[in-house]
Amino acid sequence: MVAIARIAPRVASAPLKARAFAVMSTRGKHTLPELPYAYDALEPSISSEIMTLHHTKHHQTYVNGLNAAEESLQKFQASNDVKAAIALQPALKFNGGGHINHSLFWKNLAPHGSAQTKFPSSGALYDQVQAAFGGFENLKKEVNAKTAAVQGSGWGWLGFNKGTKKLEVVTTANQDPLLSHVPIIGIDIWEHAFYLQYKNVKPDYLNAIWDVINFEEAEKRLKEAL
Repeated sequence: MVAIARIAPRVASAPLKARAFAVMSTRGKHTLPELPYAYDALEPSISSEIMTLHHTKHHQTYVNGLNAAEESLQKFQASNDVKAAIALQPALKFNGGGHINHSLFWKNLAPHGSAQTKFPSSGALYDQVQAAFGGFENLKKEVNAKTAAVQGSGWGWLGFNKGTKKLEVVTTANQDPLLSHVPIIGIDIWEHAFYLQYKNVKPDYLNAIWDVINFEEAEKRLKEAL
């Protein structure tokens, strides 16, 4: 689905069993992934200011929170403190979901005007969109309507349902990761993703983001899911 970056600690030269134990007992740290484009590459759809803050501040906070939660979990597991480990689950879900969702989101976008932002006229993605929605414009309308209707914070998704073998539009609350479907396209509808530029006018943000959706990445994810 998405590769989550980690920095694995080095294990000094030692007998095989000792090295294996060290790797098992010491987890690597999650890291903030680099963007595959410049912070201003998505303008005018998404401003450089928003992208900079969203990536270096908000996503970094989820990475930090996930690392801290996992470190605490290891300690609680080592001491058999089941109650404390259970109490950590909301932090793991929130920060882990934030890290997963944003790692997907950055690859979900491409520079304004690039070839990657052109919806395909044939292929797997085109065929699935035609079958499920009757065309690209209908897809945009449904995604925008359901995403705009998210109360509070959350995400709008175009996901592939492995059970029905169809594309479907779904939403998740807060930073909950999409578990029911394979994520093909995700749209962040937290205010930090758009407020500095679009204020409280969600429809303007949702209309503009389609100009920087990376359909090559969406096609790749779909083909892997089929």
